[in-house]
Amino acid sequence: MDSIKQYIDLYRDNRKAVDLGSAPAMNRLRDKAAEVLANTSLPRKGDEGYARTDVNNMFAPDFGVNLNRLSLPADPAASWRCDVPNMSTLLGIVSGDAFIPSTDLANRLPEGVTFGSLRAAALDNPQLIEKYYGSVAPVSDPAVALNTMLAQDGVFIHIARGVKLAKPLQLINIFSAPAPMLSPRRVLVVMEEGAEAQVLVCDHTQNQSVSYLSSEVIEIILNERSRLDYYNIEESSAATSRHSQMFVRQLEGSALTVNSSTLTCGRTRNSFAISTEGSGCETHLAGMAIASAEMCIDNSVNLMHLAPHCTSSQLFKYVADDRASCAFQGRILVDGQAPFTDARQTCRSVLASPDARMHSEPQLEIYNDEVKCSHGATTGQLDQEALFYMRTRGIPESEARTMLMQAFMADVIDTVRMEGLRDRLRHLVEKRFSGAATSCADCHSACKERSAITTSDNEAL
Repeated sequence: MDSIKQYIDLYRDNRKAVDLGSAPAMNRLRDKAAEVLANTSLPRKGDEGYARTDVNNMFAPDFGVNLNRLSLPADPAASWRCDVPNMSTLLGIVSGDAFIPSTDLANRLPEGVTFGSLRAAALDNPQLIEKYYGSVAPVSDPAVALNTMLAQDGVFIHIARGVKLAKPLQLINIFSAPAPMLSPRRVLVVMEEGAEAQVLVCDHTQNQSVSYLSSEVIEIILNERSRLDYYNIEESSAATSRHSQMFVRQLEGSALTVNSSTLTCGRTRNSFAISTEGSGCETHLAGMAIASAEMCIDNSVNLMHLAPHCTSSQLFKYVADDRASCAFQGRILVDGQAPFTDARQTCRSVLASPDARMHSEPQLEIYNDEVKCSHGATTGQLDQEALFYMRTRGIPESEARTMLMQAFMADVIDTVRMEGLRDRLRHLVEKRFSGAATSCADCHSACKERSAITTSDNEAL
């Protein structure tokens, strides 16, 4: 059965509730999205670009969707495990698909910075949301159309012209509903000319025994000479699936850094579609995936160089153990109008068990002679000579394996430009490879004060 029909029927049966729970600036695209869905289907395993991921199967179960905006529990303690020592952030939480600010967030935001509910922004400033919402993520894409049809809230980040945000924005996505739930999460980031910001996103599942699905669409608009660092760390459950799509438009002289780390999950598909539409853009993508048990982790990149004098780099690394299944597809397109492009792409993978699987598909599509482009993909096992050498020095085999896998991920971690987060990520990776729980009980007191959540006005959940 095609999984889309159940969501179309749900939308049509609850159209009034969907519209009332959102804002006109978001509602205006719903009918178009429903029309697209009525004439298409979600990708299946084996389709072009989906060697290991069956998106239709991800959406097929009978998930609930919180169309009536019922209040969902959100444990503030979830933010404790996301505390980054020696780094102060401006914190917001998304429970399901609804944004909940920390109690003092509004007072701490500098002038010219918006970080809050997408629904609220669409009601307060509809012209701005109408200008950008749906402008980068194509509703012709069935997964985008599904998200657009159902999304009622989300996160809006707007950095005004020339504002350079000193503190990072931190967003914690939480699943905690008592029943299986699909959350259509939406993020809209607009960086005006000359603006600079860093965003840290953490994904967690509080109820480990319940199945959840995150349908996430991220739209990022980087205007002239703006700069954005966007970091994501996923530590969800084996019963959680995540389908995340990031769409980025870069204008002249803008710079983008993205680092996506999947440490624990059930099934995860991350896709990145980035177009450099102005000259002199910089784009840096990095990602790492640590897969074990039955995890499925899939990253796909479509980077389109459409203007001259742009540079890009991609570095993705995987460690797959047990019966895990992983995939990477990376496409670099250089348009005929994009001379002097410098683009590099690397994917390296380690299979730590004979039953683990990795699929790599690097691609170059070049329509200009005046470019520097390279790509490469390797898949192998741990260096047996290094492992033997470490064992001869008295290091137990399990510890030696952990040390080698940590070292393998080091250059991905080094792409993080925030020192405190870089150290924290090293700690999380060490914990993950050693099999220990990734919690931070030792820093509860340091972040308890800043993790207080406003719940008195939480009717929008």
